[in-house]
Amino acid sequence: MTRVTEHLAGSPAGSPAGSPTGSPADSPAGSLADLLDERLAAADEQLRRHYPGDDGSRQPVHTVYVPADRCSAAVTRDWGRAALDLLDEHAPDAAALAGAVGLPADAVRDVHDRVREKLRREPVEDLRVDFEDGYGHRPDEEEDAAAADVAVALAGMARVEGRPPYLGIRFKSFEAPTRRRGLRTLDLVVGGLVAAGGLPEGFLLTLPKVTSVDQVAAMVEVCARMEQAYGLPVGRLRFEVQVETPQAVLAADGTATVARMIAASAGRCTGLHYGTFDYSAALGIAAAHQSLEHPAADHAKAVLQVAAAGTGVRVSDGSTNVVPVGGRAAVHGAWRLHARLVTRSLERGFYQGWDMHPGHLPTRYLATYAFFRGALPAAGARIRAYLERAEGEVMDEPATAQALAGAVLRGIDCGAVGEAEAAAATGVERHRLEVLARRRPPA
Repeated sequence: MTRVTEHLAGSPAGSPAGSPTGSPADSPAGSLADLLDERLAAADEQLRRHYPGDDGSRQPVHTVYVPADRCSAAVTRDWGRAALDLLDEHAPDAAALAGAVGLPADAVRDVHDRVREKLRREPVEDLRVDFEDGYGHRPDEEEDAAAADVAVALAGMARVEGRPPYLGIRFKSFEAPTRRRGLRTLDLVVGGLVAAGGLPEGFLLTLPKVTSVDQVAAMVEVCARMEQAYGLPVGRLRFEVQVETPQAVLAADGTATVARMIAASAGRCTGLHYGTFDYSAALGIAAAHQSLEHPAADHAKAVLQVAAAGTGVRVSDGSTNVVPVGGRAAVHGAWRLHARLVTRSLERGFYQGWDMHPGHLPTRYLATYAFFRGALPAAGARIRAYLERAEGEVMDEPATAQALAGAVLRGIDCGAVGEAEAAAATGVERHRLEVLARRRPPA
């Protein structure tokens, strides 16, 4: 090893060299370290810039899409009441709900009251007012009026108790046929919010049907120019990229387009959202088999997951188009499907999805709460053992401790787990969990 380090350092054997504390005075390690610092400086900077890690902010468990013409300041409260009414009608207690969704009775009993309280207190964690597919193509005057109304509704929503921690709009794509309309709607909403007192905390934009890295770069420029025009702080406007096209996953040259999109976003991209049905249709998958658990969907999301890892960009799963409406059998069937799909996503590391109907809220929170509460005892024991360096059946690595702490924090953030419960299970307070999870302070 000494000969190797001498050769790399460019020093003859036995010649003096700078050395770290504790090294022999004639060790070449010091000069070798200086050499590597110089040679790897650019790589170190690239790693720091492109893979900064999690920013410490809360990730919502879902994004709820509401068409622009159905949005009001009370829309999230209305969704919560509708969800509770559906529970009262089709599963009025924990035993009935367990039978409806097919989850273990003990798990449902454990989370039942928490779910109902969540639906009363904070039914929606992330609201996206939709001017795209859920709204459709309307005359310009009609969409202009809707954009103005949405700005008023979002400004009002931001001032009420139980407001979503995140909210924003999905405007029409930057594809040539819809580019000008999408940009106009975006400008009307942002301008309206600024005029109403400023952008709400947690305001996000969704860029749909992205087909090229150039569209992401264009979105960066749009955000910068709007910030300048409206006197907003630099970096205030941030956006999600909706992955709904094959071109967004795999480029013509065989590279992963989505990885280049993240790099082109200049730190403004907060998430990658998988679009189940547009993506499936683009691959020619028959409508009856378009699902977020189709093998083609799993492949696309695996690419997104790898591309986003370490970048601080979150990945969101898609939605189901089966909604809990009709008679009891139909509602229970839709709930059972949704609960299974949410659990499946969580098991695969996708902690966010889309919900398209108030009836999806009970099973979103039921499956999510059951997942995080069910994981808490084992995660707590493993975190304790890791911190105590205890011998046991599983010897966890630092990366595993990071994942364990991250899962506990997600449970706290969404309301599945109380901070006192988490401290009792893990033996440490939230701050220590954040250190283990390697969360950096939010910007």
